[in-house]
Amino acid sequence: MAAQPSFVSLDDFEKHAYARLDRNALDYYRSGAQDMITVRENQRAFDRIVVRPRVLRDVSTIDMQVTVQGQPISSPICIAPTAMQRMAHPEGECATARASVRKDTCMILSSWSTTSIEDVAASTPNSHAPKWLQLYIYKDREATKRLIERAQDSGYTAIALTVDTPFLGRRLADIRNRFQLPPHLTMANFSDQGKAQVGKADAASAADNASGLAAYVASQIDPTLSWKHVQWVKSVARIPVLVKGILTAEDARLAVDAGVDGIIVSNHGGRQIDTAPATID
Repeated sequence: MAAQPSFVSLDDFEKHAYARLDRNALDYYRSGAQDMITVRENQRAFDRIVVRPRVLRDVSTIDMQVTVQGQPISSPICIAPTAMQRMAHPEGECATARASVRKDTCMILSSWSTTSIEDVAASTPNSHAPKWLQLYIYKDREATKRLIERAQDSGYTAIALTVDTPFLGRRLADIRNRFQLPPHLTMANFSDQGKAQVGKADAASAADNASGLAAYVASQIDPTLSWKHVQWVKSVARIPVLVKGILTAEDARLAVDAGVDGIIVSNHGGRQIDTAPATID
């Protein structure tokens, strides 16, 4: 029997993914918007950060525990929302949820999960590790409202509202691959085939919309969003609402004025606006 691969660093996982994933999935996970300048800058920004070590401080007991939205987690490292995880592994989002519980940290589930809100919650029964739902505002407001209600009913403790995606970033790899969700998978949080399927019917007509996901966003996600829609989400939700995708002090002040419960500084992994600053900066 072949030896199982040994993973001791993030680079090991990345190399394994390059060897195992098909081009459609690999390019979706690894690529960013346009020339991927921001993707590279995200990494370079982390590389510029240096440690200022102090010595003789008694490190026999180390406690990195913090509190997010009133809930304790083991460290200030959480799991960001990542869509369509079952393209990488059959257990997808459920496996990620179990890992978050083992590490006692927060997982943010993507609305575009290939496993439903309820099934992810059921995969970690009796867990105290917090789960949040990442949310897009659909043109269909009732569908958006149902996502919020289902998350609340399933024990999720916050909504992370993505505010940087009125349109999908122009991801060249997805355009070249004419990206679509594999036929055995769906956006599992939707029963309506128009919202559950990506790239099956409308994958690509024009060159600029050759990505099935770009066509999906153009048809489903509301590009008219403004701060009043954040207040609408707040009015619907019984749990805290954070906005994800803030990169400027001006927008941070507007978010506070809108009454949000928290701000997630994010450039969407460099996948939305290329040449945006690195998030860590």
